Formats: sequence, C-alpha cells, structure tokens
Amino acid sequence: MFSDLHPSTVWAHFATLCRIPRQSKQEEALRDHLREWANGRGLATQVDAAGNLIVRKSASPGREHVPGMVLQGHLDMVCQKNSDSTHDFSRDPIKAVLREGFLVAEDTTLGADNGMGVAMILAVLEDRGLAHGPIEALFTVDEEAGMGGAQGLASGVLQGSVMLNLDTEEWGEFYLGCAGGMDVNVSRPGQALPLPGGHETWQLSLRGLRGGHSGVNIHEERGNAIKLLVRVLHDLARRHPMLLSELRGGTARNALPREAFATIALPAGRGAELADELVRWQNLLSQELAGVEPGLQLSAQATSVAQVLSDQDQGVWLNTLHASPHGVRRMSQRVPSVVETSNNLGMVDLKPSGGNCNFMVRSLLDSGSQALADEIVSLWALSSTVAESAGQYPGWTPNPDSALLKLCQRVYRDEFQAESTVQVIHAGLECGIIAAKYPGMDIVSFGPTIRGAHAPGESVDVASVARTWQLLTAILAAHA
Repeated sequence: MFSDLHPSTVWAHFATLCRIPRQSKQEEALRDHLREWANGRGLATQVDAAGNLIVRKSASPGREHVPGMVLQGHLDMVCQKNSDSTHDFSRDPIKAVLREGFLVAEDTTLGADNGMGVAMILAVLEDRGLAHGPIEALFTVDEEAGMGGAQGLASGVLQGSVMLNLDTEEWGEFYLGCAGGMDVNVSRPGQALPLPGGHETWQLSLRGLRGGHSGVNIHEERGNAIKLLVRVLHDLARRHPMLLSELRGGTARNALPREAFATIALPAGRGAELADELVRWQNLLSQELAGVEPGLQLSAQATSVAQVLSDQDQGVWLNTLHASPHGVRRMSQRVPSVVETSNNLGMVDLKPSGGNCNFMVRSLLDSGSQALADEIVSLWALSSTVAESAGQYPGWTPNPDSALLKLCQRVYRDEFQAESTVQVIHAGLECGIIAAKYPGMDIVSFGPTIRGAHAPGESVDVASVARTWQLLTAILAAHA
C-alpha cells in the first residue's frame, strides 16, 4: 500500500516508522536503526546525553555558503488503542488502511504525529538531488511523555541559525507560537477493607468517546470519560449505599480520556436499581453531549472483588475528582480564538490500596499554567493528598517579524498560488524549549493535515503530505 503513495520516499520511511515500535521512552530500537541507516549513507551522526539523534548532511554543491538549517521532529508516538484491541505497542507494527484519501489506523493511533515529519526529514537526508544548505536533522525522544529529549538538549550542539519544526497538523498554516505547561501528579495511599458480606459487585464502563489531543481538541467540549464516570459515581454514592473498589481511565497524559471503568459494590438485590440509574445517566449524558459524543455508552456487568476503599478514601477521591477542573480555563485576549489556559485530567488508577492521577496543564503564559497547577495542588491539599507539579516547559513566544516566516509565506504563495495563514497553537511544541536554549534561532512549524491525533482512528490526509513535501523542498532551495 505505501509503495503506491506519493512521494514514495516519504511514505517508504513512514512505513519503517510503522514497523518499528516507538513508545515514549522506548525509542532506542528506532533510533539505532536510523543511526545505522544514516551512517550507511555517509552522514555524520550523534546521539546526545538525552538520547536525541542528530544527523548532519553537507550542503548541496554551490550552496555551502547558505546558513545552516535545522529540521526537527520527535521519534516517539502516543500509544492509544481501543479497549477491545489486542495490539501490543511494544512489538506489533501499526496497521493502516487507505480510506477516502486518508491513511487511517482504525483501532490504534497511527503515529502520523510526528511520524510524517520524521519521514519527511529522512527523505531530505536521503535525496541527493535536492538544493539546500547545510542541514542538521534533530530527532528528539520522549516528546509525548514530557518533552524529555528537548529538555535534555544541550546548548551549543546545534549550529544552524534557523529551524523548521514539522510537528503541526493543519496544512496551509504556519505556526509561530505554542503553549507551555506542566504536569500535576497526585498520589494517595489507601486502607483496603474486605468486601462486606451480602453485596453484589459490578463493573461500570463508560466508552465510545472521541478522545483526541488534549491541546488541539480541548476547546471542542469533547467528553472526558474520567470526569463523566466520576460524576455518575458521585451521584450513586449519594443516592445509594455504594462501595467503590476500583477506578481507572485514560492511558496518556496528553490525550482526552475516551474510556473509564469502575468496580462498585451494592447490597444484594440492587441490580435492577443500578440498571435504572445507568439508563437515566446514559440518556442525560447523551443529551448533554449531543452532536459531540454520539458514541457514548454507559453499561454494567457483574464481576467479583475482594476489597473496597475505606469510606474516607472513597469520599476524598470522588469528591476531589468531581471538583477538579478540566478543560478550557481562559481564552486568549491577545490571540483571537486561541485557548490561553487549560488542563486535562488525563489518567486515573485507583485501587483499595491507593491510587494516582495526572493533570496536564497548558498555557500560552507561563504564569497561567503555574496558577492553574497551584489551584489543583491546593484542592488536593485540603484532604492532605500529595499533589506535585513537575515537568514544566516554556511556551514559544511568537515573533511576527520572523524572516523565516516571511520566506515560508513567499514560497507557499509561489508554489500554490494561494495565501497561507499564521497560527499560534495551544498544544505544546518543542520549539519553545529549543528557542530558550538557542536564543535568536528563527523557528517556524508546519506539517500535513492530521485528524484525531492521540486517539484510535488517527489519520493523515495523503494529498497534504505531497504538498508538504513540495513546500519543504522549495523552502530548502529558496533559503539563502
């Protein structure tokens, strides 16, 4: 299938990326393969202390005087799958199909974020017929789990004065700024109690949500499976003698939770009442999320457990998760129609012996992410629950006078006889971290159209890949 797509070299490299597993913090196999591939073509390579791979390609003949350019993308991908999928991201290749002009992974994430950018950079390194100045390809690791590769990049390693980041997801747009952010990690030990006699146990499942990127899609009011199920549990505990045994949901900090599951106990004979309650909640949530989450499903099935949370721990978790913020906090007053500050309750894993959850906070203002993170920490402190901020990374401040942006806009106009647009994205890009380490580096980001990043069903517009390749190679040729 990949061999039938254009440009063939880009898709051949993407096929390689689909074949070699590349979870965050487990990129070694792919990095080693790419380093061997580059060395075999006479390209200079370096792996830094953070695990990033840097590949250098000399200028094409007659272009040695051109200032060096950095091409940057990240090797890892968000690994999300539907709960009924048997896919193992540690060993199985990504399976994709072509449908209506999009390459789609039906039951898992595709890894077009940021595999398409990486594939294009590899194609540039391979193509000996391109016109370009000196090139440094920077392939970072651990972007999706905290931007560890960019955080660990040392100053003085890169020599280029300009950088193209190929990690955005809307063709025809150049990105000039992004949000920064941090995580808030919550942990609380518990006192496991034996399940009292005379109880029946049930597993509640909330499934079928769209999920998505916690930065790109946060303003679309998509459902958060954790928040919705906690809302149901909070109400059940108020109206019935419910005991909570387990709660889990979400699998990635930067993905909107699509599914959540809880195990509860009720006095024997309450099954019919539970069924009625779930029907009521199914209808209520479907009405509230009409047009946004048509696939929402709330169900229960009998199960068995031996332990439950104490009354105190159950109250702390349900009350505090119910009260915890999620979604857009503030829209930007400086950049119209762009989210300024938000957070995503991305994961929870709770058992009778204790539990943890994660909030990912983003803001165009470093003070905005710090303020919201402090609020979340303060909320959990009311119950003496440990909540700590970690992994802070800076935003990328827009530079509307960017010479590289003007070059990109001119090339786009010449190549496609149309005007591009300039955007600031609420998602986190590595550009802000790299810019802080390399003051004065001129940076622009662009890429093909990707739909549903960070969720099963992720897809990439095949035609936009060809256009992005055309634009990238034309910018390299025009850069002087």
